[in-house]
Amino acid sequence: MPRDPADPVELAQALIRCNSVTPAEGGALTLLESALQPAGFGCHRLTMREPGTPDVENLYARLGSSGPHLCFAGHTDVVNAGDEQAWSHPPFAGVVDNGILYGRGAVDMKGAIACFLAAAIGYLNDHGGLRRGSLSLLITGDEESVAINGTRKLLAWLKQREEQFDGCLVGEPTSADRLGDEVKIGRRGYLNAAVVVQGRQGHSAYGEKAENPIPKLARIIDRLATARLDKGTPHFQPSSLEPTIISVPNTATNVIPGSARANFNIRYNDLHSRAGIEAWVREHCQAAATEVGGRFTLSFEGSGDVFLTTPGKLVDTMATAVEAITGRKPSLTTTGGTSDARFIKELCPVVEFGLRNATAHHIDEHVPVTDLRTLTAIYRRFIQDFFA
Repeated sequence: MPRDPADPVELAQALIRCNSVTPAEGGALTLLESALQPAGFGCHRLTMREPGTPDVENLYARLGSSGPHLCFAGHTDVVNAGDEQAWSHPPFAGVVDNGILYGRGAVDMKGAIACFLAAAIGYLNDHGGLRRGSLSLLITGDEESVAINGTRKLLAWLKQREEQFDGCLVGEPTSADRLGDEVKIGRRGYLNAAVVVQGRQGHSAYGEKAENPIPKLARIIDRLATARLDKGTPHFQPSSLEPTIISVPNTATNVIPGSARANFNIRYNDLHSRAGIEAWVREHCQAAATEVGGRFTLSFEGSGDVFLTTPGKLVDTMATAVEAITGRKPSLTTTGGTSDARFIKELCPVVEFGLRNATAHHIDEHVPVTDLRTLTAIYRRFIQDFFA
């Protein structure tokens, strides 16, 4: 337990020292409980399970029982440290060196959790508690993994309890060049597609006796990769489809393989739905396969649909808080990958705002101490304005 739970630097250091490489809890949730319970939060530790996936520990803490209800969502699990010898300081030591805090999770996203907790406790201390509404933290442990036993399961549990949010802030590292230059108000949807073209295996010296699937797959890849889905929308950049894997079940140079496979990652904006994207991919695959007499199978997987929080009260409150503390008006963006906000958006308006993302998942992940204190001030202003 940090000496001062309203100090974001001490909190961030303590959280980094919890080795919570996904999906391990590593003591991080226990640490948060130890700071939240004395502040009056009712804490629930929930271990979520699903066959074939690791058990995941999660934490839901709430203060108050009425509305309006503001929730902060985050995750204490982190990616692995990689080559620990390449770090300037041990990745789980939480060292501050020359005004910079080093450690895995400093940016993504233990730093933001520390800032929000420090902001909330500071706000409660100064106001003699929460005078109206409810304040909660939803902290999960598998965001960096398959995201099955974390936020989705917690939200289902909350629905059974008939708990509702009026707004949610996700503390992902959204800032780009300077803290406060971007607030995320949505994310493109994502979908993975796999195309397998069937052929007939044979000796490469007798190609006429085989059926080579590779040129046919190449035609499909070219058709998909050169087709344009759209030109973008007012809030979203253009949708994209990128080939990511090409493979054949073959290591011999004189054998024509019996099949060839390609994988694609698709990011789509609010002009599209998942069903529409699947139909578009299937249509283009079929057109290319018809040209070359190819036989193929197509499959899809992915859990991230597109969403947009229309600018309004919640977005304005966040943007106002950023500008009040930093003096800069943030851009409202939808760029980047996916986050757990894709699940929360089904319950309430959601915005994402956090630290600069430049070193997330990198060797020597780090954050300036001044950024931690500035983010705490922004979060505190956001809490104050939300309940005003």
